[in-house]
Amino acid sequence: MLKTNFKIAWRNLTRNKVYSTLNIMGLAVGMAVALLIGLWVSYQYAYDRFLPNYGQAYQVRRNFNSNGDTLTFSSTSLKLADALRTDFPEIEYVAETDGGRSHGLMVGNTKLLLDGKQAGADFLKIFRFPFIEGNADALKDPYSIILTEATAKALFGNKNAMNQMVRVDNKDNLKVTGIIKDIPANSSFHFSYILPFSYFEIADPSIKDRRKQGFGNNSFEIYAKLRDGIKYSQVAPKIKNMEHVEDNTNAKNSDVIMQPIKDWHLYSTYTNGKALGGFIEYVRIFSIIGILVLMIACINFINLTTARSEKRAREVGIRKAIGSQRKQLILQFLTESVLVTFVAFLFALVMVQLALPAFNTLTGTAVALPYTSGLFWLITLSCTFITAMLAGSRPAFYLSSFNPVLVLKGTIQTARSASLSRKALVILQFSCSIVLIISTVIIYQQIQYAKNRPTGYAISKLVTSMYNADIKANYAAIKNDLLQSGAVSAVTSSSSPATGVDWHSDVDDFPGKNAGETVEMGMISVSDDYFKTLGMQLKAGHDFTGNAKADSTNIVLNEAAVKRLRLINPVGQTLSSFGMKMHIIGVVKDALMDSPFQKADPSMFFRYGGNHIIYRLAPNVNAHMAIEKASAIFNKYSPSNPFNYRFVDDDYNQKFNLELLVGKLAGIFASLAIFISCLGLFGLAAYVAEQRTKEIGVRKVLGATVTQVWVLLSKDFVLLVVISCMIASPIAFYFLQNWLNKYAYRITIGPGVFVVSAITAIVITLLTISFQSIKAALANPVKSLRSE
Repeated sequence: MLKTNFKIAWRNLTRNKVYSTLNIMGLAVGMAVALLIGLWVSYQYAYDRFLPNYGQAYQVRRNFNSNGDTLTFSSTSLKLADALRTDFPEIEYVAETDGGRSHGLMVGNTKLLLDGKQAGADFLKIFRFPFIEGNADALKDPYSIILTEATAKALFGNKNAMNQMVRVDNKDNLKVTGIIKDIPANSSFHFSYILPFSYFEIADPSIKDRRKQGFGNNSFEIYAKLRDGIKYSQVAPKIKNMEHVEDNTNAKNSDVIMQPIKDWHLYSTYTNGKALGGFIEYVRIFSIIGILVLMIACINFINLTTARSEKRAREVGIRKAIGSQRKQLILQFLTESVLVTFVAFLFALVMVQLALPAFNTLTGTAVALPYTSGLFWLITLSCTFITAMLAGSRPAFYLSSFNPVLVLKGTIQTARSASLSRKALVILQFSCSIVLIISTVIIYQQIQYAKNRPTGYAISKLVTSMYNADIKANYAAIKNDLLQSGAVSAVTSSSSPATGVDWHSDVDDFPGKNAGETVEMGMISVSDDYFKTLGMQLKAGHDFTGNAKADSTNIVLNEAAVKRLRLINPVGQTLSSFGMKMHIIGVVKDALMDSPFQKADPSMFFRYGGNHIIYRLAPNVNAHMAIEKASAIFNKYSPSNPFNYRFVDDDYNQKFNLELLVGKLAGIFASLAIFISCLGLFGLAAYVAEQRTKEIGVRKVLGATVTQVWVLLSKDFVLLVVISCMIASPIAFYFLQNWLNKYAYRITIGPGVFVVSAITAIVITLLTISFQSIKAALANPVKSLRSE
């Protein structure tokens, strides 16, 4: 019986090639989109879960109460690390890190500047990255280094790197005590080597001093592993108030919390001290899009199959007349649905395989089809079967319901309910497609709106390089040589890059401070000519004097800081920070150093310098030539380290990467949704034209023009799309307004986007159905009426 059903299904598939192709193509594209999104979602959920025992690994964070607003920070103190290590038996391992930085590595004539991690001795016991050589105790010796496989190969070639020496920052020779496999792409950690935190303390004695200081000195990151069998709920109440014992504003107002490693990637945004959002929002959005696109493809199948019902009516009538039961007919039509769906699934696999390289390049992921995974095949084949049942159930029950007497007498009429349901399904699929079109336009407008926002400083031709010990020691000479070369017009240094604020701290006291009030703001240490180099404009007061000693207690605030501190005429006033009184000598206009979608971060600038050297290329000098001159100067004073540089405008543009990715993916999936909808519309237009062939012939004989026939066949479809636009617009407005609300700097959704989207959808509809409409209108009426 089943074999016969498949034979009949295959014959129907090959006999109606056009409709079979439309059905298979629509389903294949929909399934390919759903599969691609499913693989991407699985990839995002798999972040960091490749590590053994990841469920017990946590990052320590602080919830800071800032006048009723809860701010969550990952920066913590070394005192907190020591307290967690010694006072809580539920915690098995604790490791402190400095968050990661770049160091120069040298072996012979090979020089590399790579991002690394400075981590406590138990770091690799918390995060069990697989070793090629060595073990998790490899960080015990302060003068050791652990390399990734790629770094070892880059430094030593095919030679065994184990126990070899690597010179770090042209200062110390460290012994390679371990080699680990390269870090997977879906890891929250990205480093090329690990240095012991104990070496960090030897190289910079001030770090050891900070370990003796209080909970308020928050400059490091802490990771912890709970003992097996211990739940976080058992530890959370014990560690929450552990900093409150200190008479320090920052400590008294900080609650200690921990976030599990499995949530780092997806739940990075904290609201009121709880991880409620982040990348998970986009994962959910694209999961919904994948389901919608697959649903649109299923609607196509349902509409095209039921629209062709009259072609199968006599078959149903004869089968019933000779004794077929309705359940047998339902099984037959469901078998056809399964066959079509599984053929579409094969095409979908091919489409996904071909699309993956471009998709991975676009999304920056390493998604792959896991052909060898039994779970993958179980899930995909199960989903394919469910899709076949969903897509084929209505046609199966509808076709099997025909009355055999009426069918064989030739008096069968397609039920009005079938026509209405087809129209409802067309409206549903076009509503989904139009929502995606509107979303794509709004995302693009929001990105452009933020890109065109004044930044508060001149980004063009601004370059930044990282300090090392040689450059720091020769900073004055390097600055002089850069200016003398004519390639550079201004030079400065800072504790933060031009496009970020790396350090936040409290303002202890300020004029008009309320009792118990705390203010946290960005702290940026700068050297001479900082505002000149970046092109930031002073609004009041003056710049630093140029005398380091005289400027030691001078500060400049940005407008956001003045507003946050409620200062009137701030120049000349004093406030307390770092345990000392600071004098406000100037106010600088706000600059977008963090997110271009949010308000400027309240920031304080003070005179000291930092580990980022920033310089502006001369306006009339070719950028390539200027970089070559700068490279020669840096190499002169730091010959053992490779010259590194980044253009600030590149760093700034990277802030739009996530929104650009979302916009591109939304655009691609919206286009595919429209394409699938148009496939169905094309098939329905062909069916309608075929059903009304004789009517069109009569109308043409009576004098109807081609235009009149075209309007006759097109108006019903256009009406359906207009209704779809009316349904889609408020739905899109609701969800997009919620999405925009997370941005402080955002567009206002106007009526124009809905009008443009509606016109676009109508034009696409007319282009899709016009071929069939004009073809029917141009047909010879004599041939249409000959059978009568």
